[in-house]
Amino acid sequence: MAYKQLIRRALFSLGGGNPEIAHERTMAALTRLGSVRPAVAGLRRVFGSGERHTAFGVTFPGRVGLAAGMDKDGRALKAWPALGFGHVEVGTVTRHAQPGNPRPRLFRLPESEAIINRMGFNNAGADALAARLAALGPVGVPLGISIGKSKVTPVEEAVDDYRYSLRALYRFGDYFAVNVSSPNTPGLRGLQDRDALDVLLGELRKESLELGGATPKPILVKIAPDLTDHAIGEVLQVCADHGIAGVIATNTTLARTGLSPAETPVGAEAGGLSGRPLTDRARDVVAFVARETGGRLPIIGVGGIFDVAAAVRMLDAGASLVQLYTGFVFEGPVLVRRINRAVAGR
Repeated sequence: MAYKQLIRRALFSLGGGNPEIAHERTMAALTRLGSVRPAVAGLRRVFGSGERHTAFGVTFPGRVGLAAGMDKDGRALKAWPALGFGHVEVGTVTRHAQPGNPRPRLFRLPESEAIINRMGFNNAGADALAARLAALGPVGVPLGISIGKSKVTPVEEAVDDYRYSLRALYRFGDYFAVNVSSPNTPGLRGLQDRDALDVLLGELRKESLELGGATPKPILVKIAPDLTDHAIGEVLQVCADHGIAGVIATNTTLARTGLSPAETPVGAEAGGLSGRPLTDRARDVVAFVARETGGRLPIIGVGGIFDVAAAVRMLDAGASLVQLYTGFVFEGPVLVRRINRAVAGR
C-alpha cells in the first residue's frame, strides 16, 4: 500500500509524468542500492523466498524472475536479488550498440494497468555488457541474457548477429533467450517463421555446443502472444529438432483488447503492449505449449502477472518459472515477496 500511495505516485510524476525518465531515475537509484552490501543483505531476507527450484538444468533460488527489458544493460544487477528475484534476465542486447527508436517511445496506461513500448532494443551492445559483467563478478542468482538482432543488420545476416552476441557473452550467462518476437525491430518477428527459425536455432545450438562442450548452456526461445496455435506448434517442433532447452511465453502484444476506453488515444500508439490486458493470453499460450510438449519442455511464463493468483494460475498452466515487468512497475517489490511466499514448495 505504501508503494502505491507514496513511491509509485512519486515515480509516475517524475519528468512531468514521462515514463522513460521515471525508468532511468529508478535504474540509477537501484544501481546505487546494489552497491550497499548491508542494504542488499537486509532486503534479501525480507523479499527472498529461500526455496530452490531447478529448470532446464539451472537451479533458481525462487520461481520469480525479472523479465528482460527492465535492466537492458545490466546496470543494477546487484539490486534485483535483494528485492527477491530468483533470476534476472538482462537485455535484449544486440551485437551493435544502438540508441533505439526516437522518443517518446514508452507510454503508461494506468487505468488499464498496462504499458506500451517501442523502445527498439536500445542498449550499449554485447561487448559493453560483457565488459560490465566481467567487472561485476557473480550476480548471486542465475543470469539470463536475452539476445536480439541489431536494427542495422539485414535480416538475411541475422544469424551472424545473434551468434556474435552469444559468443561475446557466453561465459557470463546461465541461460540465453533468443528474442525473435519483439514487435519493435523491423523484420524481427519474421524469424519466428519455421524455416528462418530452423536456421537460426541450428546455428546457435551448434555455437553453444562448441563453446560449452559436454555441458552447453541452455538456449530458450521467447515467443509472441500474437502467434496462432499452428505457428506456435511449428516453433515448438523447431525447438525440439535442435534441443532447445525451453520457451519464454510471452513477449508483448500488438493487440489492444482490454484497454480502458478512456485510454484509447494512448492505446493507439505503435509498439508492444504489456500488463494486465495480456494476462489471459499469456497464460493460454503457456497452457498450449505445456499441452503440445506433454509438459516436457520447461516454460518461463511472463505477461500480466499483477498478483499472487495470476502467478499461481501461470504455474498451474505449466510454467516452471514466472517473470515480472509491468506488474512490478505498478505493484512494486511487495509483489515479488507475496508471490515468493505463496508459491514456495509448489
